Amino acid sequence: MHKNWIHTALLTLALAPMSGMAADYPTKDKTITLIVPFAAGGPTDRVARDLAEAMRKTFGASVVVENAAGGPGGLIGAAKAAKSVPDGHTLLVHHIAMGIFPSLVRNLPFKVESDFEYLGMINDVPMTLIGKPQLPASNYKELITWVQANKGKINLANAGLASASHLCGMLWQASIQVDMTTVPYKGTAPAMTDLIGGQVDLMCDQTTNTTTQIEGKKVKAFGVTTAKRLNTPALKDLPTLDESGLKNFQVTIWHGLYGPRGMPADVQTKINTALKQALKDPDFIKKQEGLGAVVVSDKRVEPAEHKAFVVAEIAKWTPVIKAAGVYAD
Repeated sequence: MHKNWIHTALLTLALAPMSGMAADYPTKDKTITLIVPFAAGGPTDRVARDLAEAMRKTFGASVVVENAAGGPGGLIGAAKAAKSVPDGHTLLVHHIAMGIFPSLVRNLPFKVESDFEYLGMINDVPMTLIGKPQLPASNYKELITWVQANKGKINLANAGLASASHLCGMLWQASIQVDMTTVPYKGTAPAMTDLIGGQVDLMCDQTTNTTTQIEGKKVKAFGVTTAKRLNTPALKDLPTLDESGLKNFQVTIWHGLYGPRGMPADVQTKINTALKQALKDPDFIKKQEGLGAVVVSDKRVEPAEHKAFVVAEIAKWTPVIKAAGVYAD
């Protein structure tokens, strides 16, 4: 009995630091950092900063955003997060690129499915198909007629390799079985400038980037990529591409929260709980709606469902990217 008591005591002491780390999370003298793999001021950065503010209320601790831009689809920031200390103080806010890395990047420095802990989805951002103001088409049916009559002459702009507009454009071309000349830019702003000026013909981009231009009639809008029409005042009358004839065409630029592999289970649970509370925060919801984003309220806020969703996205985008012959080293 004496030996058993000693064994139990030693085992308790051995486990104490590990359980204490989880129980004390977040550590009072450490900051929680949300890595954003893009430059400050972009849509993902704004989502992360709104989330950081909401999560501060739950944790009662400092939550900051670190921009680590670079690489296709924000590869550098994602790799940095994957290699960080798995104590819950370094997290990653990333978008749809998590679903395309395996098929886009040949020498991927991490495994999307196994080198991250999935902590829950944050939001969905709809896409809109838009065109230069000089286009003769005024609705999606007329646009397809124009596209068919001008095969080989159409320029489709995007904001760069693995950008939201690039992915949406690839999927749209595959869906209508028409190849276009893709014109990559270094960001949405120059692409939008040339679209408004008529230097390029079409672009498919996030509502965060297109709503103002559509409302100001600086571009023509042909459809939204969601299952149902949007409730935002500027876009409520814009038909979905599905109802316009492109059946089952749905693209949203989603964001999720991740941590490096090996984080203690208790810490993961605390982060997921804080995320769920943030997603119900009225201020956070209002700010996301202002971006044209829809805060996740379904089962994807659960870690297991979050991961299942990303795995399904990988399967969805792999054939599209392979068919387009687009790769990055």
